[in-house]
Amino acid sequence: MIRSKVFVLVLVLATCASSSARLEAADVIGRVQVGSDKNEDTSGIVISLTPLNGAQAASLKQPPIHTVLRQKNKTFSPHLLVIPPGSTVEFPNRDPFFHNVFSLFEGKRFDLGLYESGTSRSVKFDRPGVSYIFCNIHPQMNAIVISLDTPYYSLAENSGSVRIAKVKPGEYLLQIWAEGLSSDEMGKLSRRITVSDEPVQLGVIQVPSIEKLAQHKNKYGREYDPAASSTYDPH
Repeated sequence: MIRSKVFVLVLVLATCASSSARLEAADVIGRVQVGSDKNEDTSGIVISLTPLNGAQAASLKQPPIHTVLRQKNKTFSPHLLVIPPGSTVEFPNRDPFFHNVFSLFEGKRFDLGLYESGTSRSVKFDRPGVSYIFCNIHPQMNAIVISLDTPYYSLAENSGSVRIAKVKPGEYLLQIWAEGLSSDEMGKLSRRITVSDEPVQLGVIQVPSIEKLAQHKNKYGREYDPAASSTYDPH
């Protein structure tokens, strides 16, 4: 009889603990729309939540990862990577010719130099920020690495849907990143939100129409030289 009562007590406590755990986090849900066109592709837009409480932010620090951004068919794949600060990204060359990966703008600044087919070089992204990645031989190649100091983010789907799962209760700064939007435009989209134990409905997040990125220069700040490209890429 005593054993039966103990079992029931343990079961009740476990159920209460489980219910409490479920109340500790909530989903943040919304939809992104670009301009007035509801059918505009929204993939690649990043929604993130940064804790406004310093202690909470420190507790949410994510361990660095090791991941890959491939070069194949004169294209970086994937085009967009989101990683924690301190992570290392490999840049393997899967093409039958040379590449020269570099980033000299925001975020991490680096130049991996020329390296041949079948080889790889890596970069450690040691602080938060957005890094625009290019190849010094092929002007059509570009990618973005975003180092986020929060685990709470979501990449919008083609339909515009976003969902950040299991967000702990607290005050957060909601931020939007979209390729082609200026810092001022993205800043205007930021806002504070409060997360409790109930799902947060963001509604429709209206993003201004995104301009096509301007043509970039090579790593020397000059226009790309077709003759130089043909030297390292006969294809």
